[in-house]
Amino acid sequence: MRRIESRTDTRAEEFRLNAAHNRGLAATLKQRQEAVRRERPARDLERLKRQSKLFVRDRIELLLDPGTPFLELSTLAANQHYDGEVPGAGIVSGIGIVAGREVVIHADDATVKGGAWYPHSIKKIVRTLDIAIENRLPVVHLCDSAGGFLPLQADIFADRYLAGRIFRNQSILSKLGVPQVAVVLGHCTAGGAYVPALSEYNVIVRGTGAIFLGGPPLVKAATGEEVTVEELGGADVHTRISGTADYPAASEEQAIAVAREIVAQFPRPEKIAVERIAPEPPYYDPDELYGVIPRDIKVQFDAREVIARLVDGSRFHEYQPAYGTTLVCGFAHLWGIRVGILANNGVLFNDSSLKGAHFMQLCNQSRVPMLFLQNITGYMVGRDYEHRGITKDGAKMIMAVSGSEVPKVTLIMNGSFGAGNYGMSGRAFDPRFLFMWPQSQISVMGAEQAANVLADIKIRQLSREGRELSAAEVAAIREPILEEYRRQQSAYYSTSELWDDGILDPLDTRNALGIALNVALNAPIDRPHYGVFRM
Repeated sequence: MRRIESRTDTRAEEFRLNAAHNRGLAATLKQRQEAVRRERPARDLERLKRQSKLFVRDRIELLLDPGTPFLELSTLAANQHYDGEVPGAGIVSGIGIVAGREVVIHADDATVKGGAWYPHSIKKIVRTLDIAIENRLPVVHLCDSAGGFLPLQADIFADRYLAGRIFRNQSILSKLGVPQVAVVLGHCTAGGAYVPALSEYNVIVRGTGAIFLGGPPLVKAATGEEVTVEELGGADVHTRISGTADYPAASEEQAIAVAREIVAQFPRPEKIAVERIAPEPPYYDPDELYGVIPRDIKVQFDAREVIARLVDGSRFHEYQPAYGTTLVCGFAHLWGIRVGILANNGVLFNDSSLKGAHFMQLCNQSRVPMLFLQNITGYMVGRDYEHRGITKDGAKMIMAVSGSEVPKVTLIMNGSFGAGNYGMSGRAFDPRFLFMWPQSQISVMGAEQAANVLADIKIRQLSREGRELSAAEVAAIREPILEEYRRQQSAYYSTSELWDDGILDPLDTRNALGIALNVALNAPIDRPHYGVFRM
């Protein structure tokens, strides 16, 4: 493969200004992540000490193999909800190495409302287990939860993807032969009791760990029986009498050590056979990504400049370089794994849509994982393009991405608007992982377009009633719409809602994508099953 010839002038003033701006965004991201990860009220940390408990991140550090990476997912989930009092949705999840094996980790954070599950906690756990299912990854559950947050019970219980989906996903993992181990470090109450009960192995800490469908207050209210936590569901009850738990432990440290021993017995999965070479760093410094990405999301940039700073040796074999030029397609290696890349270089026209659909079929034929790099305003609109069949050609691209069986990973590197999000493997199209950069935006259309459309509708409505609006009145209609759209299309809103798997610092992107692609190769690849392409 040829090395990409970068045309970026790293000494230019524009590059310098872009770099300063994007480094500032990355610094803000890291500050917000660090606050979610470590900042807790002193009273909550003191409570853990009194109970002889470790902080959730110290538990994870003990669990992971020393010196190995941990790809944390959805760190800033729920950052725009619950008045900011449920950092990370009260859950830490991610992918790490335990006893030499790749595992998914789901850990309750007992410093957040006693580990209670909020609606976004449920959403995060379900997504975590979806990742385990899709990639056939064993799961370690670090359990310490007060159960569902009852004031919001209507938003956590009854629907398809709410609390019951956690236990459904655990059952599906077991059906697929993917083992789970639960470490009961605190109370597992009500539905939370099923997390260890549905795991193949579980460890419980004597004195602090407990498993019960109803705690002592509920038992007394329901039956009049007075019973202590230990008598109802402590370590001795479940390891000696009920058989609900397997291994008692005297401390959290011992319990986590036992869990590591259990994981060490898990069979090592065979990776799917795909083309691999010895990995090498990009020829161009990934740090230059800060200067490549414009300060203004409306300013176009060459996607090849991003590819050159992500892939091995900055080498890229471009497919159909002279056709459908607003979509860059081609093959590269990332951390030694061959990937097919689809990257936006402008709006999707008929030719670029057809090119994308055909390239996806090639990747599936050759069993090559696909990486989608989104910077898309959507498919081209207008009379001429509709006459040429832009809707039909866009549908071909959507059909191709939907029918693909090779692993898909998506990075929103700038804008993700309208149906362009669909054709470029947005969340609804089951990419194994989807990440965003801090300046990225996602919505059905841009804020200005939406504000103009909605304001125009209101103006025409008032005009039919015989009212003429002044410029100030038009602005009064338009500005609140604009402000709300900007808030809801930001990367921080997206990640708060778990529309993605986390915001990445551009400098960390290559490593995160490498981990994502590598774990995706644990699952079998079926033959693609396409529907009907409207010709």
